[in-house]
Amino acid sequence: MAKIYTKGGDKGQTSLVGGTRISKDHDKIEAYGTVDELNAWIGVLADAPENAGRKALLKEIQDRLFTLGAELASEPEQTRKKLPELFESDIELLEKEMDSYTEAIPPLRAFVLPGGHPLVSFAHVARTVARRAERQVIRLSRSEPVNPLIIKYLNRLSDYLFVLSRKITEEQGAPEISWTPRKQE
Repeated sequence: MAKIYTKGGDKGQTSLVGGTRISKDHDKIEAYGTVDELNAWIGVLADAPENAGRKALLKEIQDRLFTLGAELASEPEQTRKKLPELFESDIELLEKEMDSYTEAIPPLRAFVLPGGHPLVSFAHVARTVARRAERQVIRLSRSEPVNPLIIKYLNRLSDYLFVLSRKITEEQGAPEISWTPRKQE
C-alpha cells in the first residue's frame, strides 16, 4: 500500500505539476491553496440537504475549481501532462444560474450582512474565500502569465455565491439582515 506522506515537503517546499520544487509560501502555492480551500467550502454547501437540487451544479463548480487549481499548480511552460481546460461556457453557466436566482428573489435594496441561516453563512464564507483566491491569482499574474479565464471565473463565482446566499435566504424563509450604518453623532 502506498503511503500518503512522502516527507518531501518537510523542509517547506513542494512540487509543481512538471516537477519544479518551490517554497510552500510562494504566490503560486497561495493561489492554488486558496482555490483548494474554496473547493472544500463548496463541498460544505453541496452536502447540505437544502442544496439537493443544486448538488450537480455545485459538483460542476468543484470540478472547475480542480481544473483551474491544476493549471495554477503547473509550471508556466509545463507540457508533459495534458491539463483539463477552463472555457467561457463555464462562466456563462454561473451567469445563467445567477440570472435564474435573481428572477426568484426580491431586489437588493441594501447591503446585507452574512447570516440569518447557517447555510447562508456558509455561502458567504465561500464567497469571501473566492474573493481571496481571486486576489491571490491577480497577485500571481503580476509575476507570471495566468490564464485570464481563471480570474474571470473566480470573480463570477464569488458573484454567484452572493446571489446563492440570497436565494437560500429566500428558500429557507430566513431573515435577510440589512446593514444599517451607525448614525454619526
